[in-house]
Amino acid sequence: MPTLSLTPANTLPADAARAALAGRVWRPELGGPSVVVLRGDDLVDISSAFATMRDLCESTDPAAALAAAKGERVGSLAEILANTPAEGRDASKPWLLAPVDLQAVKAAGVTFAISMLERVIEEKARGNPAAAAAIRGEIGKLIGDDLSKLKPGSPEAMRLKEVLIAQNAWSQYLEVGIGPDAEIFTKGQPLSAVGTGADAGLHPGSTWNNPEPEIVLIVASDGRIVGASLGNDVNLRDVEGRSALLLGKAKDNNAAAAIGPFIRFFDAGFSLDHVRRTTVTLSVAGDDGFKLEGASSIAKISRDPADLTAQMLNPHHHYPDGAALYLGTMFAPIQDRDAPGGGFTHKYGDVVTIAAPELGALINRMRRTDECEPWRFGASHLMRNLAKRGLL
Repeated sequence: MPTLSLTPANTLPADAARAALAGRVWRPELGGPSVVVLRGDDLVDISSAFATMRDLCESTDPAAALAAAKGERVGSLAEILANTPAEGRDASKPWLLAPVDLQAVKAAGVTFAISMLERVIEEKARGNPAAAAAIRGEIGKLIGDDLSKLKPGSPEAMRLKEVLIAQNAWSQYLEVGIGPDAEIFTKGQPLSAVGTGADAGLHPGSTWNNPEPEIVLIVASDGRIVGASLGNDVNLRDVEGRSALLLGKAKDNNAAAAIGPFIRFFDAGFSLDHVRRTTVTLSVAGDDGFKLEGASSIAKISRDPADLTAQMLNPHHHYPDGAALYLGTMFAPIQDRDAPGGGFTHKYGDVVTIAAPELGALINRMRRTDECEPWRFGASHLMRNLAKRGLL
């Protein structure tokens, strides 16, 4: 199984010197995590100013607050990245974590036409990848594969819904794909996400699964979108395909929510409009020599990121610690990996790289969920640690 190699060159955004980048580092000597800012080649602990990433995100201007915060040097980014993969890690030295902590980990589903079609196919195939190719052709004939100009909830979308119902082709995935209400679900619990360099989890009961490269919006409790990161919304296609009621089993597993490498906060040089124009790339490299490349342009999203945020957090639904919101993916890999017509599925050891010029790269190795590092450090542990350090 390959080992991961993390360096500043394969991790940071192209314009990192101008970016407001914050993350979290595990500090063994303190027995817990610290919020850090990237300054030059170093990571600086600013926990004395912001005990949690949630606190930084709740500030009036997180990018300005990050720039003004004072702290102590933890180490060079290169050293900490090199020590981050669990295999070969020196447990006495710091390593990088997912950049979110107390925020709810949420995700929007079926936000791109192509991924919407793949969800319909999963449902029709009942989790059987061998049936997917034939169903894909049938569905494509009915509704096409370019619905990017169709506004969800619009009169045109409702007319299409009527046609599809008449042809017995309607699906619950089409309902959230082109209907008025977005699908917003819980991807994982606060503090459960893994960061770049970590092993990401695949449930061993799944035989049809894939990565989902996405942008993750960082949202404050008052609804402000304050920054962005990258995410892998690891998906078990066979499990969700058997029944949408198995969404929790398909999505919320140990190490199955990856976010990182850092949060990039909005400032004069980076805004939500930059996110709207971002292209996220995907690379999968397997031990078997398999290579897969893909891309997901946020410009083709069916629902605007601000609309998705408003559907998640509003007067009817609150998140007092804010939220990290996966925006959905347009890239569902269908390239045959083994048998013709079998489509794509992961193999243990696959190295998945999700990247964007403005956000850097999130790199994870796929392993069984029960072989990944278990999630043992929850909110109660964080509060006790921060109190012991005098930060509460």
